[in-house]
Amino acid sequence: MKKVLMVAAASMLLASCGGGGGRPSFGDNEYPVVTVGTSSTTMQSTYPANIKGVQDVEIHPKVQGFITQINVKEGQTVSAGQVLFVLDNATYQAQVRQAQAQVNTATASLNTAKLTYENSQKLHASGVIGDYELQSSKNSYESAVAGLAAAQASLASAKEMLSFCYVKSPAAGVVGSLPFKVGTLVSAANTLTTVSNISSMEVYFSMTEKDMLAMGKNAGGLTGAIDAMPAVKLKLADGTEYGQEGRVTKMSGVIDAATGSVQIIAVFPNPEKVLKSGGSGAIIIPKSNTDAIIIPQGCVSEVQDKKFVYILDKDNKVKYTEIKVDPQNDGNNYIVTEGLKTGDKYVTNGITKLSDGMEIVPITPEKYQQKIKDQASAMSAGDIVGAMKK
Repeated sequence: MKKVLMVAAASMLLASCGGGGGRPSFGDNEYPVVTVGTSSTTMQSTYPANIKGVQDVEIHPKVQGFITQINVKEGQTVSAGQVLFVLDNATYQAQVRQAQAQVNTATASLNTAKLTYENSQKLHASGVIGDYELQSSKNSYESAVAGLAAAQASLASAKEMLSFCYVKSPAAGVVGSLPFKVGTLVSAANTLTTVSNISSMEVYFSMTEKDMLAMGKNAGGLTGAIDAMPAVKLKLADGTEYGQEGRVTKMSGVIDAATGSVQIIAVFPNPEKVLKSGGSGAIIIPKSNTDAIIIPQGCVSEVQDKKFVYILDKDNKVKYTEIKVDPQNDGNNYIVTEGLKTGDKYVTNGITKLSDGMEIVPITPEKYQQKIKDQASAMSAGDIVGAMKK
């Protein structure tokens, strides 16, 4: 059992030396080399996301007053125009009655002024009164007309103010939280609730400017990148995957200066009302490629945002070669878009020991791993301790 543990420890030590950075000391300048081929792959990238209804409407009263009725419950589905709250309206009802009385008075005054004007016209035609008296009666009539119009406008305003005491939903949706109770004095500054249209949901996420520019170059511009995006998936807060796929529909035209990212919106259908406005999750963007060149990230070195690999030439000399990769990756592999082609050979391990033009002895990755195991088996416990101290 002790020997097994020693071998395992040695293997772990040597494997750590044989990754992308270092390599075991075989003493024969051997490096594992792989020939480039193509394969089908589906990569996916995840982005933190926030969920909102396609229409989230905050409900504010237009007048100040005490809440006398709450006609809905949290989570209730409401229709456009439905009364959600009723405010104390005694004062506004009194104003309506007063305005109606003013309209009645103005109507009576107009009727009197009209009769007087009509009679003055007859008297003027008979020569009983002069032009001045006729004009005076006409002015009184026109003033009465204006007075009635003003009274009617006041009545309409009073009725509108009374209607504001009945707080209605401007859109169909689901009622959010209800923070205020009956008897609370509220005003336009207070949000009584939020009505969310959750028949479909907008999921907001951000991509870096670098990734968006790279996608835009490949798709002929950012608009083309949006159109070319595949259907996206949504991982919910509990780690499960939402059953409906979404589509990317919008992109912010401004880059956030603080984060250097671009906000993007994907729309998901929500027939069973599983998604709730205000929730969180993660957007999953898949990307399929049937003819991809895939290499491990461990065999790639990065210098000033540029990526390089060591390609083996026909004389067994390595060439430090720049490559271009797809901005989407799974964290373990890159999809190479430029710099490598089918049939090229590249070094997979020990790249920090290499230099441009260096001659090596190429071996297969399987032979490389076997050498690691053989060397691990040959090491004693003292060798392991000594190596760990270095």
